[in-house]
Amino acid sequence: MEKKSYTFEEIKQKLVNYCVYQDRCHSEVEQKMRDFLLIPEAKDEIFLYLIKENYLNEERFTRSYIRGKFYIKHWGRNKIRINLKQKGITEKLIAKSMNEIDEQDYLDSVNKIYHDYYSKQKGLKDYQKKSKTIKHLMSKGYEYDLIMEVSDVG
Repeated sequence: MEKKSYTFEEIKQKLVNYCVYQDRCHSEVEQKMRDFLLIPEAKDEIFLYLIKENYLNEERFTRSYIRGKFYIKHWGRNKIRINLKQKGITEKLIAKSMNEIDEQDYLDSVNKIYHDYYSKQKGLKDYQKKSKTIKHLMSKGYEYDLIMEVSDVG
């Protein structure tokens, strides 16, 4: 199937719409640009336009991503950090943006997930339930030390 060809302005507008629909990071926009056959100069021009007009803002993207993954998906900081790094976000920006997660909310979340998951484990010995629950929380990206604190409280 041959690709439909668009004018430069049409492509630019499509990328604006892509960024308006939801916050994007640079690597997502780069990926999207690959759908269009653009010369490097055209890509650069569109990139600069998106940044200048604030359609593309890496910090805003990072902050919104952190909020969404924690408050909606209940991911821990480790999983959020790994996924942001895969999107090309710098460690410095990730660290700077982690304050989007309220510390008390984070502790409450670890506690709630721990106890909910633990209580759903049926027909197992306590140490097995604890072990499965710790693994579950680690897979969600929570820090081992913090999980251990919660599990010791019981």
